[in-house]
Amino acid sequence: MSESGAAKRPKPKPGTGKRQPRAVITGVTGQDGSYLAELLLEKGYEVIGVVRRTSHDSYERIGHLLDRVQVVAADLLDQHSLTTVIRDAQPDEVYNLAAQSFVPTSWTQPVLTGEFTALGVTRLLEAIRLAHPTARFYQASSSEMFGKALETPQRESTPFYPRSPYGVAKVYGHWITVNYRESYGMFAVSGILFNHESPRRGLEFVTRKVTDAVARIKRGKATELRLGNLDAGRDWGFAGDYVDAMWRMLQQDEPRDYVIGTGETHTVRELCQVAFAHAGLDWQQYVQLDPRFVRPAEVDVLLADASQARRALGWAPHVTFEQLVKMMVDADLTRHA
Repeated sequence: MSESGAAKRPKPKPGTGKRQPRAVITGVTGQDGSYLAELLLEKGYEVIGVVRRTSHDSYERIGHLLDRVQVVAADLLDQHSLTTVIRDAQPDEVYNLAAQSFVPTSWTQPVLTGEFTALGVTRLLEAIRLAHPTARFYQASSSEMFGKALETPQRESTPFYPRSPYGVAKVYGHWITVNYRESYGMFAVSGILFNHESPRRGLEFVTRKVTDAVARIKRGKATELRLGNLDAGRDWGFAGDYVDAMWRMLQQDEPRDYVIGTGETHTVRELCQVAFAHAGLDWQQYVQLDPRFVRPAEVDVLLADASQARRALGWAPHVTFEQLVKMMVDADLTRHA
């Protein structure tokens, strides 16, 4: 794979007399945050992970990195805490991966979703503008912004038509990032990432809900799996591939937004077929339709045109849909052994 994305802005290596490149990651304890932290550590970065201060620590995904990642407390709802983190860290790069990111929850908590997923982006951009405006900023945009897609496949120029409070909040976060880039000359970009999964995906997301159920059924711990719309189509890729695209976006000479995806659509039905078959099971014997899991406004098909990222960043996915699903089933089978 071409390394053109990495060649634009070479990083100083540890031991060369220059300061290590330094990155701040919000949402470091999440799926994407954990994979990105691993990638940046491999590249010689000093990584500062931002976490919310809660009554319990949820460091499961980054437990193996805690001796190499500096964890600091701040909150997307609190401007002062974010400004303090940026002022103290003086980072080269800031990756905003924190959000209320579960679409169904955005209907039951729409205002909170807006506070975190929309206004939280503004607070972090303001923190950078005030405390360290030369930092390069990455915003985690989402294919859910396309929603009721006005063209297929979806590319950078496709109009947004969000179909959930989450999608609406992500549109705000996307455009406020554009606004700060154009108003203040900041290096601020958005990655419009299509669905990306892994064994670290939360159990509430449909891919992990399916693979975990397969493992529990195979181990005799469950007898059925209840799902909503089996015909919903998504462009699913591997999160480990996608964090590489995030990093590449911040190495370019000029800030631009990019669509990231595989260019393939698969339905929830196909997801079930592959997952159950990998465990030697017939999905039709276990999957039950349940109207409780049907969205108030469905997003029918999402399909990425990531040709700009392939050309400009030298990026391409490595893990196929089938490989991804089997990887997740195997991990859940091990966990339930």
